[in-house]
Amino acid sequence: MCGRASLTRVESALEERFKSTFYSEDIGRYNPLPNYNVAPGQMHPVITNEQPETLRYFKWGLIPFWAKDPKIGYSLINARAETLLDKPAFQGGFKNRRCLIPLDGFYEWRKQSSGISLPFRFVLEQKDMFSVAGIWDTWTTPDKKEILTFSIITVKANETVNKIHGRMPAMLFPSDEKQWLDNSLSEKELLGLLRPFPADKMFAYPVSTKVNSVRFNSPELIAERVHPVFKQGTLF
Repeated sequence: MCGRASLTRVESALEERFKSTFYSEDIGRYNPLPNYNVAPGQMHPVITNEQPETLRYFKWGLIPFWAKDPKIGYSLINARAETLLDKPAFQGGFKNRRCLIPLDGFYEWRKQSSGISLPFRFVLEQKDMFSVAGIWDTWTTPDKKEILTFSIITVKANETVNKIHGRMPAMLFPSDEKQWLDNSLSEKELLGLLRPFPADKMFAYPVSTKVNSVRFNSPELIAERVHPVFKQGTLF
């Protein structure tokens, strides 16, 4: 599961990287960047297949349009690539409502024999931004207000991530991003884009346990911290 991430760039950097533009009213309303502790329930920038030229803020935690209770979103923060076509909550999104989710890192926890879980941050070699494949939906409240939400697609972990966790976000190469948003691609072609990112293009490092709490959100969270139970150089 991917349940925590980071996007430490500002809006202008995203516009340049993804060649898309934010709605000015969204920036004024949300303005959550940089975000060192992206968590479910928060608003986060996405690029949808319906408006690939626009960056918009959606809520993390998919609420299918047919849902009766919006709380379902907290159990649908991730969608497994292997079951996208089997789950009613994900079928429509995969076929018709796909999105890119910009990030520059994600967190996973290694559980120790003591029962304590220690956090690690996974990033690209140069700590560049990347995108993750996602699906989105629109849920309408009883008073006709629309809530836009998304779910991060996950795949089996590569060798780097698997040392900590068995799943990872479906990271996309820049060359695959337009294809993920392309409405003319077949289901087979789309599924072919969902694969573990090359392990040798990523690395992980330990970070502060303060990331465990959404109350903390500062550059300190992405700084390397050697956990007391490890010796330097023996993490992997």
